[in-house]
Amino acid sequence: MILVSPVIVGIIYCLLMSLIKEPHRRRFNAIMVGGAGAAYLSGGGFGPWELPFVALMAYVAYRGLESWTFIGIGWLLHTAWDMAHHLKGNPILPFHHDSSLACAICDPVIALWCFRGGPSMIAAVRRRSGPSRTADHAHDHASAPS
Repeated sequence: MILVSPVIVGIIYCLLMSLIKEPHRRRFNAIMVGGAGAAYLSGGGFGPWELPFVALMAYVAYRGLESWTFIGIGWLLHTAWDMAHHLKGNPILPFHHDSSLACAICDPVIALWCFRGGPSMIAAVRRRSGPSRTADHAHDHASAPS
């Protein structure tokens, strides 16, 4: 379950972000990845070495305001930072020992979505499910003899 749950969380994140219209979706995600960069700041276990990572993530988040690619890079950087904390530092959630590992599994799911341009997953589901009832109804009326 430690492997499946974080993937599901990543998918849910992408679905929820799909409710935000572009370009706000990209900008909101840039802010989210910037915040993720500071997640370990108050006790990650690497002392002052936490600060350069925060600075790097702030830069990546700033570039992400105009680029889904940079947001994806930010999530992959955070994945590496999660793994470092899982192996040698403190967990992202002090009360959950494997929380950094879970985050390291979740973040690449989000990164992949970002590298695809952060598309609306809701719209993709609608497209895959076929024409809507309204479209079918309009088609029926268009083909009916007058």
